[in-house]
Amino acid sequence: MKTHPTTPAASPLAVRTPSHAATLAAILTAVAVSTTGCGGLLDSSSKGGSSKGPIILGMDIPLSGSSADIGPYMRNGAQLAVDEINASGGVLGRKLQLQTEDDACDPKTAVAAANKLVAAGASVSVGGYCSGATLPTLPIFDKQKIPMVIPAANSNQLVAQHLKHVFLINGTGKQQAAAAVAWLAKDGAKSVAVMDDNTSYSKDIADLTYAQLGTAGAPSKATEEAVNPGESDYSPNVTSVLKSNPDYIYWTGYYQEGGLLIRQFRQAGYKGKFLVADGSVDRKLVEIAGGSGGEGVYATMTQTPQTTPGAENWIASYKQKFGAEPGPYSTQSYDAVRVAAEAIKAAGSTDGDKVTASLEGLNGFQTFAGPLKFTSDHTLSNGGFVILTVKNGDFALQDSLN
Repeated sequence: MKTHPTTPAASPLAVRTPSHAATLAAILTAVAVSTTGCGGLLDSSSKGGSSKGPIILGMDIPLSGSSADIGPYMRNGAQLAVDEINASGGVLGRKLQLQTEDDACDPKTAVAAANKLVAAGASVSVGGYCSGATLPTLPIFDKQKIPMVIPAANSNQLVAQHLKHVFLINGTGKQQAAAAVAWLAKDGAKSVAVMDDNTSYSKDIADLTYAQLGTAGAPSKATEEAVNPGESDYSPNVTSVLKSNPDYIYWTGYYQEGGLLIRQFRQAGYKGKFLVADGSVDRKLVEIAGGSGGEGVYATMTQTPQTTPGAENWIASYKQKFGAEPGPYSTQSYDAVRVAAEAIKAAGSTDGDKVTASLEGLNGFQTFAGPLKFTSDHTLSNGGFVILTVKNGDFALQDSLN
């Protein structure tokens, strides 16, 4: 495998909108400055009791189970950032080391994975895909004062506990629900059925979306239906939903069940439209739906590498290093590492409280989502959701909702 040839200063980050184009030079400079010139800073504390070894960044991601396809995208995106930062001298004169653990998107497995990362001496957690699996890890990391920079999981329950060390760099469920309602109204939906899988992430978005339906300017409510994840036959749910006669169905769960539902709705004669949430944005959704059955499906999603203006060189760097196309949440995971490194550098230490204070103080740090500044809830002020649509078997940008 070829070694990645670029340093952070030469790795072009994306800008999401034309209004950010003038800041491209600042983005490149920010990456270089945040990862170089750190050798003169002394690290006052380190997990594991040493200030000389590598700084460990822990990452719980799904490497098995129904969402296993997402894990490698996240791991590779994070590793790309680690390698770039290390090539420029590391942070505080030390190298970064990424340690990944499989959480299988399962709460019990995730707890075990989080405890492994704590035992390994992780200074910051940069993982989290499934909200239901990420939630039980929050008190584990928080108790050890290990900051969490969560790149993908986005249930509002993650921040509802107001834990000091928890930060989200993906848009929240509330922001995604607002984007869904805006698109449904814009696309002329008349009656919408909302479906979820009863997990924290999925139910959060579904409930928030359904609550807004029927209000001024929004489509009317058809029904809200929950399914049991992991099943192969959803015909009872399909029959129940079709009785409400929707012309639009919004599925807020993951791609495995989403693909099956789309296929079974089409087989049952449903002619309306589908909208899916970000957990279903994967090529596997289209494969499971039956190819042509997935064509034209819409999705609420933060930008993927392929739909981000200006990300071509970053994609090329990723492909050169890993021999594959980047996928959903690879850029967010890349940024999670960069944000963590910037906070450690600003703190001059890996002390959890000091790094957390640095995260709260970030103002204008350049990421794929634009200049970063956390709200008082440790979320993004703008979720950055766009509408994607399936064209020729893959997701492409449909509408920026601007």
